[in-house]
Amino acid sequence: MTRPVRRQQSTLQDFLAHEAAGGIVLIGAAALAMLAANVPGLSHAYFGALHFETGPVLSPHHGPMTVHLWINDALMAVFFLFVGLEIKREFVGGRLSTAQGRRLPVLAAAAGMAMPALLYLLITASHPEVRSGWAIPAATDIAFALGVLALLGSRVPPSLKLLLTTVAIVDDLGAVAVIALAYTAHIDLLALVGAGIVAAAMAALNRCGVARLGPYLLLGALLWYLVFLSGVHATVAGVVTAMLIPIAADHSKSPLHRLEHGLSGWVSFGIVPLFGFVNAGVALGGFTPAVLLAPLPLGIALALFLGKQAGIFASIWIAARTRIASAPTGATWRQIYGLALLTGIGFTMSLFIGGLAFPGRPDLIDEVKIGVLAGSILSAIAGYAVLRTAPSLGRGSDSAD
Repeated sequence: MTRPVRRQQSTLQDFLAHEAAGGIVLIGAAALAMLAANVPGLSHAYFGALHFETGPVLSPHHGPMTVHLWINDALMAVFFLFVGLEIKREFVGGRLSTAQGRRLPVLAAAAGMAMPALLYLLITASHPEVRSGWAIPAATDIAFALGVLALLGSRVPPSLKLLLTTVAIVDDLGAVAVIALAYTAHIDLLALVGAGIVAAAMAALNRCGVARLGPYLLLGALLWYLVFLSGVHATVAGVVTAMLIPIAADHSKSPLHRLEHGLSGWVSFGIVPLFGFVNAGVALGGFTPAVLLAPLPLGIALALFLGKQAGIFASIWIAARTRIASAPTGATWRQIYGLALLTGIGFTMSLFIGGLAFPGRPDLIDEVKIGVLAGSILSAIAGYAVLRTAPSLGRGSDSAD
C-alpha cells in the first residue's frame, strides 16, 4: 500500500526540481529578450526573426506561419499538453485526488484568479478598450515562482512548495477554461466537429485499453490542427489530448507517466524559456516612468502584485480560521504571506493571454509586457524578501497550523 505513495512523491519531487531549475533558466531567457530588444543592431534581427514567415498557410484566419506563431500556437500546445498531464495526474492519484486535498488549493486558486481580475477591471473601468485584458493578471507562473523558491533553499518549508504547486495546477486549469471560453473570436463548426470526432477516437482507444503512446500522439497532432482551424486557441488541444491519455495511479510506467517524464525536461528547459525569450522582449526606446501609469500596464501590474497576494492570502487565512481547510504544516503566517506574494509572478501565462486579449495590437501588447514584467518583478522581489527574512518555526514565530 505504500508503493504508490513513494512513486507519487518521487514524481512530484522530480517535477519540483525541473520546474525550479527551469524557472531560473526562464528568468535568464527573459533578461536576454530585453537585451536583444534594446541593443542597437540586435533588436532589428530579434524582431525580424520573430516575424519571419516560414509558411505554409495552415489556417486562412492566421495567415502564413511565422516563427512567433509556431512557438505560441504549436510549441505552447506541447506546454499545455504537459500542464494537462500534471492536472490529470494530480486529480487521479495525487494531492488533488481527495476532497480534503483539493479544498485549499481550489479555494486559493479561485480567489487568486478572481481578485486580480476584479482589481484590473476596477482600475481600467473608464477605459473599455482594454477591458478584454481582465484575465492577464489572473494566472501564476509556476516555473518562475519555483525558481525564486529555489534561490531560498531550505528557508522555505516543503509544505509551501507543495501548496504553490497544487495552487498553480488548479490555476492553470482555470486559465485553460478562460482561454477556451473568453478568447475565441470565431468558430468554424466543421473543424470543431472534426476535432470532436478525433477526441472521441482517442477516448475509444483509452477505453479499449490501448497503452501505446504512438496512436494518441498522432491523433493529438491531428486534433491540434483541427482546433487550430476551428478558431478555438490551438493550445486547448494539448490539454484535451492529456485528458485522454491513459493513467494508472499506482503504475509509474503508465502512458501518462511516461509521456510526462519524457516531456518534463523539454518543456522546462526548452519550450518555456524559448517562449519567454520570444515574448518578453519589448523595445524601451522613448520609455518613461509615465508609461507605467497608463491604464493597461498599471492595471496589470497592480492586479498581479496586490490582487494576487490579497486573494491567495485571505482565502488561506479564512479557510484555516473557519476550519474549512488546514493551513500548510510547518509554515508561519509570514511565510504564507511571502508565498502569496510570489503568486503575483504571472509572466508566461500572463504574456500568453495578453497576446490573445489584444490580437493585432502590438502597441497594446507592448504595454501588456511592461505591466506583466513590472508586476512579476515586484512580486518576485517582495516575495523573496519576505521569505528570506521570515523566521522559521521555533524562533519566536507563530505557526499557521
